[in-house]
Amino acid sequence: MARTKGAVSRAPSARVVLAKNLARSIRRGHPWIFRDALRTPPTLPDGAWVTVTAPDGQPLATGFWDARSAIAVRVLELAGERESDTDAVETRVVEAIDRRLAFIDRVDVRTDAFRLIHGEADRLPGVHADLYGEAISIRFDGGGARAFYLERAELPAVLSAVARARGLGVTSVIERGKRGDGEVARALVGALPSGEIEVRENGLCFGVDLAHGQKGGLFLDQRDNRALVRTLARGRRVLNLFGYTGGFSIYAAAGGAAHTTTVDVAREAIQAARRNFERNQLPLGAAELHAADAFAFLERAIGDRISYDLVISDPPSFAPSRKALPAALRAYRRLHRLCATVVAPGGIFCAASCSSHVRADAFARTIDEGAADAGRRFTLDELRGAAPDHPVAPFFPEGNYLKFAVGRV
Repeated sequence: MARTKGAVSRAPSARVVLAKNLARSIRRGHPWIFRDALRTPPTLPDGAWVTVTAPDGQPLATGFWDARSAIAVRVLELAGERESDTDAVETRVVEAIDRRLAFIDRVDVRTDAFRLIHGEADRLPGVHADLYGEAISIRFDGGGARAFYLERAELPAVLSAVARARGLGVTSVIERGKRGDGEVARALVGALPSGEIEVRENGLCFGVDLAHGQKGGLFLDQRDNRALVRTLARGRRVLNLFGYTGGFSIYAAAGGAAHTTTVDVAREAIQAARRNFERNQLPLGAAELHAADAFAFLERAIGDRISYDLVISDPPSFAPSRKALPAALRAYRRLHRLCATVVAPGGIFCAASCSSHVRADAFARTIDEGAADAGRRFTLDELRGAAPDHPVAPFFPEGNYLKFAVGRV
């Protein structure tokens, strides 16, 4: 591969020294080196290229620096692992996109929204890139990743060039990130879409708003779990909690659900869900859309003795940090008690958690305990994860964040 955009220059690197020998973990591929693992962390700008050495001075790896994050270095290469033409980033972008195109169903463009780069699992730590039709949305994990991929690796140009070469027809690359309590977006290549753009997933249509919507309006990691719900929904009354723009509800209705109820606290999300029903020509007469708190909705449903044949619960992260884990487990147990109460006898309950700090066994236990608190019994049929465009690498177990439990109550 010619050394063009995406080539990481080999300017002299700073040297950081480990306070203890982490050689085994680094050589196994774990890409994070925490600041408290370093001997006298230096003062360096975000994105600076650094060489990591063992306490005895032996070079172990190279990567980029983050001036503020607890993760001080994200490893790009092990010692002696340089790409022959130094185009490590471009090479890995090509490999990541080719892996997706090998299994994503693009017959008659049935799916044109999926993850292109899944950070550490694709050996591109600190960055995630999603395709939404003709646009790519990028998120950087911290200032170090942002500086490195934008200023040194020229990632937006690499992504758009590789995607176009693979026939994806990309016209813009958008950076999305948090600012204060909201999210902001800016165009890195092309122009920022002025409103919703329409994408397809397994033949169904969804609107995404890359300028304003959370994750654009479609959580791509749940694609295969939405497809499963479609196969379970026929003839059933379906409740979709924390439903956002109605993804699970759209799949359920397309699968022949007798009725769907979508609940999300954000009125704008519920309005987008209505538009998604309309763009798929699904009858709104068999759909309820509620802008309401999910816990309060469940309490009212219990009081009114309303039940559902299929309940899906997909809340936002209850445990953004390890410190929040005990409170998160209590919240899951309460939520699952309420959900189990409104599932009709013999009905199906699908419970999700996107909290990486919540282990699968602990999450499953909150479902069992919540059901027991409701005087019910939950039988687990399957515990699933994210769609395969969100891979989990054995050297990076922290990436195994999504749990999707399916069972009977």
